[in-house]
Amino acid sequence: MKLVVAIIKPFKLDDVREALHEAGIDGMTVTEAKGFGRQKGHTEIYRGAEYAIEFLPKLRLEVAIPEEKVESAVEAIGSAARTGKIGDGKIFVMPLENAIRIRTEESGEIAL
Repeated sequence: MKLVVAIIKPFKLDDVREALHEAGIDGMTVTEAKGFGRQKGHTEIYRGAEYAIEFLPKLRLEVAIPEEKVESAVEAIGSAARTGKIGDGKIFVMPLENAIRIRTEESGEIAL
């Protein structure tokens, strides 16, 4: 099993969710996040004053999936979240030792 974590732009969430659904992956966890990479933030003008926005709004997606679906999940997330501009985000793939469904106490891939 693997845990796929993706940091994406907030307005791309629906596109990514649909792409994952089409790839046969239905469950995910979404968390609001703030951060920056090479973008280094940006400046905005509000009521005539300029403000530095150092941490940009992002979404963190977490998807626990069987090993055989990792490639299709990464491809689906990458193609759906890509705008071609700086700040599109990152995808991380990590090993997942175990998963346990609380309701039934099933564990392993069956719990996904």
